[in-house]
Amino acid sequence: MTGNMIMDYSLLILFLPLVAFLIQIFIGKRLPRQGDWVAIGAVVTTLILSIAMFTSMLIGHEPHFAQEASFTWLDMGAFHIELGFLVDNITITMLLVVALISTMTHIFSIKYLEGDIRYSRYYAYLGLFTFSMNGIVLANNLISMYMFWELVGVSSYLLIGHWFEKDSAADAAKKAFLVNRVGDIGFFIGIMLIFSTLGTFVFSEIFEGISAGKMGGSILTFAGVGLFLGAMGKSSQFPLHIWLPDAMEGPTPVSALMHAATMVAAGVYLCVRLFPLFTPDALLVIAYVGGFTALFAATIAITQNDIKKVLAYSTVSQLGYMILSVGTGAYIAGFFHLVTHAMFKACLFYGSGSVIHAMHHALHKKHDHEADPQDMRNMGGFKDKMPITYWAMLISTLAISGVPLFSGFLSKDAILAGTLSFASHHPGHFLLPVFGFGAAAITAFYMFRLIFMTFHGKPQMEELYDDIHESPKEMTFPLIVLSSLSIFIFYTLPYFNPFSDHGWFSELIVASDAAVPGNPSAHHIAEGIHHAHYTAMALSLFVAAVGIFLSWTFYFKKKLSADEWAGKLKPMYALSFNKYFFDENYNRFIYQPFLKLSALVAHIDWDLYDKYFINGFGRVGKIISFFTGRMDYDGLDQTIVDGIGRSARQAGGVLKFLQTGRLQTYMLFALLGVVVIVLIQSF
Repeated sequence: MTGNMIMDYSLLILFLPLVAFLIQIFIGKRLPRQGDWVAIGAVVTTLILSIAMFTSMLIGHEPHFAQEASFTWLDMGAFHIELGFLVDNITITMLLVVALISTMTHIFSIKYLEGDIRYSRYYAYLGLFTFSMNGIVLANNLISMYMFWELVGVSSYLLIGHWFEKDSAADAAKKAFLVNRVGDIGFFIGIMLIFSTLGTFVFSEIFEGISAGKMGGSILTFAGVGLFLGAMGKSSQFPLHIWLPDAMEGPTPVSALMHAATMVAAGVYLCVRLFPLFTPDALLVIAYVGGFTALFAATIAITQNDIKKVLAYSTVSQLGYMILSVGTGAYIAGFFHLVTHAMFKACLFYGSGSVIHAMHHALHKKHDHEADPQDMRNMGGFKDKMPITYWAMLISTLAISGVPLFSGFLSKDAILAGTLSFASHHPGHFLLPVFGFGAAAITAFYMFRLIFMTFHGKPQMEELYDDIHESPKEMTFPLIVLSSLSIFIFYTLPYFNPFSDHGWFSELIVASDAAVPGNPSAHHIAEGIHHAHYTAMALSLFVAAVGIFLSWTFYFKKKLSADEWAGKLKPMYALSFNKYFFDENYNRFIYQPFLKLSALVAHIDWDLYDKYFINGFGRVGKIISFFTGRMDYDGLDQTIVDGIGRSARQAGGVLKFLQTGRLQTYMLFALLGVVVIVLIQSF
């Protein structure tokens, strides 16, 4: 495939969802089926084009392939901005992930959102989101990325708040938007620090400038941490993790698209794309934030009963894994996990949507509006009723737990090997592998807990059991596709060894040498991961086995009582179940004080400053104007100006009687005048 063809395909992939959005938003309701076929047709076309580009990448087998095109967007002499697109192997792989998950979401939504009051608008917003995400992937500069970054934020707000008539959905949309703004402020500051120092926004020019020593030290570290703040917001890292679980208020297909595969992956993609500019200090911050988030979120997921909340905290934890791998230098392993996680986590979300859909229908038949269709304590025994959903979710659970023969085993092993390698070179940071392996054990536990509570055991609501049935083919098709893509072979080809760390991904998606002096080189990182491969594999298999065994003991065999142990560990259970009271503490120590401060400032501004100071000036001016007016009107106008006029009028009134029109009178006046003059002269 030629370079021009690749750029043409990329532009089509970018703009087709935007065209679908415009059609849907303006005339969608007037089209047959409310125009869902327009959106589906556009996104399927992007998938076909992405597959064509991906196939070309595999055939070409060029690890360092890159095509770039740019144009001048703004030229004001000293201030010059270029925008453009970068297509390399990372871009092509990410475009395929976005196109595939977006296509599955569009198809799954046909039945899931059937009859929805805003059906056409929903598909319009899906198109806008896909366009925005593709824009982030294709950007070759910070300005383009930032613009599409904000568009993703807007479209996520619209999709999370799709059912805005529910207060919970409206609040979740606002929460997601505002929390992301916190991270985006840091992102913008980082961009401005780089531009003010290097005078460019283009990635390649930034890397060249850093390599040449034009930017370094503390300012580069601050810039890198600022950029990472943007990633923390989008990828829901501690302490900006609070928005993602609430965002489950949106439709389940939206959760799969945004909060499993694409939007939250944008932060990881940002870190991968900009890895060469992170200093060792910045990477250390990134590693600890990611590692802590991975373990922290996993400890919350083990006690949640809402099936989507479990998956939400699982997503936060898995994103922590990816960020951890970036911080330890194994950022290609993080990107690998991004790809594999997109498949099995989207499948898990679609599976949860399939279960919730079945529960909704069963509850509707029984006219039960009280029971929660998302609470796993109301499920149980669904395995035989929903076999496709069960097997798809089981395969995805095996993948996320890091079981051999599945994709998650390959990518998790690479990440954990990276943490072991980093800790072996920096023994003082031994906590990083502890975070990683600890989160791996807990992940296996809570994911099998979800499977056992939902699909095994006795039905918890026997009156619903007969009405539970498998979802329509439009909903099971994405489950089959994505669960299939969670098997190892798709990532190890042309090799067939499920324990190997070689495959098309490792051969085509290669690390670049770091631009920042002091960063470990790509070769050094790869060597460390390779040497730690078997140790990490053995440990990851051990912790996964422990997690699965404990879950099997508690929730399948029930040899140990989960409720009894929750009572024994009540303080810890309460912390986990209540999500460590983060929302409550944020509300108590941040939101409410801020609102009170705002009220105080408003009081000072309106009731004091405006009323007494600004309005006081007005009142003084009014008083001065009153006296000035009286002086002007009653003094100057009435006495002097009008007085002269009145005097002239009175004189005229007297003199008019002398103007008689009689010649004799005028001769008399003239004679009198002569007499007066003579008399004056005689004296």
